Amino acid sequence: MKLGVVGLPNVGKSTLFNAITKAGAECANYPFCTIEPNVGIVAVPDVRLEVLGKMYNTKKITPAVVEFVDIAGLVKGASKGEGLGNKFLANIRETDAIVHVVRCFADENVTHVDDSVDPLRDIETINLELIFADTESVKKRLDKAESMIKTGDKKYKIEAEFLKRLFDHLSDLKPARTLACTDEEKEYLNSLFLITAKPVIYTANIGEKDMGKPEDQLPFAKAVIDFAKSENAESMVICAKTEEELSELEDDERQMFLEDYGLTESGLDRLVKTSYKLLGLISYLTAGEKEVRAWTIESGTKAPQAAGKIHTDFEKGFIRAEIVDYDVLVELGSFNAAKEKGKVRSEGKEYVVKDGDVVLFRFNV
Repeated sequence: MKLGVVGLPNVGKSTLFNAITKAGAECANYPFCTIEPNVGIVAVPDVRLEVLGKMYNTKKITPAVVEFVDIAGLVKGASKGEGLGNKFLANIRETDAIVHVVRCFADENVTHVDDSVDPLRDIETINLELIFADTESVKKRLDKAESMIKTGDKKYKIEAEFLKRLFDHLSDLKPARTLACTDEEKEYLNSLFLITAKPVIYTANIGEKDMGKPEDQLPFAKAVIDFAKSENAESMVICAKTEEELSELEDDERQMFLEDYGLTESGLDRLVKTSYKLLGLISYLTAGEKEVRAWTIESGTKAPQAAGKIHTDFEKGFIRAEIVDYDVLVELGSFNAAKEKGKVRSEGKEYVVKDGDVVLFRFNV
């Protein structure tokens, strides 16, 4: 899973990225500081792994992970190659979802490409450039589909009709993800790899002095949240600078800091979890003395395909899955104890794996 961290120059993208990955991405007060995308891998927070690790006295714990890509700041005209437009668009096309960082803090020491803080204007700048890029891409596909209608193949007529509806939608300056589609059309839309079809988390980056304030006292952040709701998109409020400082603290110090603000988890943990949820992903678990591990699958995945995440042989030779609920396993203390109590289920090929299932696959190749 790869998420692109995007936004205008100097909105806090690289600061947030530093906090996420502790990778030390260069962060400076001038546009286009980030040219080549910085890439970092971050674990999906999951307390279940630590609990199982202690239960099994395991040698290794392997969490699910999310890949974040810090992409160069976008400016007006990027769809026509302005700034680092072409490079930016190429990088963002390779991601699965977008974390759109929006500046919601005032600081005269940090420049803004438009010389003022206006979250909705900034969102519009980014979204319009992405829509323009997608419009051009769809127009090329539409022209090709229309030229193929003369072959008499009905699929080209159906394709052209959908592409025309999509083109008109984009021309009305609406992102592709807001187009009403049937399941079949949605599948085709995904195959187009359009930027504005990707799911988005609008991330309102507030200043340190605004930490802990209620939403109604943060007009810039509230504007971002309300805009996200209008698109049925995800949103969250975060202070990238504080998160960067938090990432450098020891666990005990970090927990004390969070408690001072009445928080149970960091903004980064919330972002990672929201990103995971955004793409409809869940984790099933495997546990033993050698390793406790979370395996990432799409919600709705059946047992053989889930087994294939471990090894293709597991899917090819799938016999059954022995499954116990995480909570039951923790309560009873071991897989064998759960089995003795009749709490381990034997599931076949049609079983849909659920988040938190602790699984032992039986297979034969």
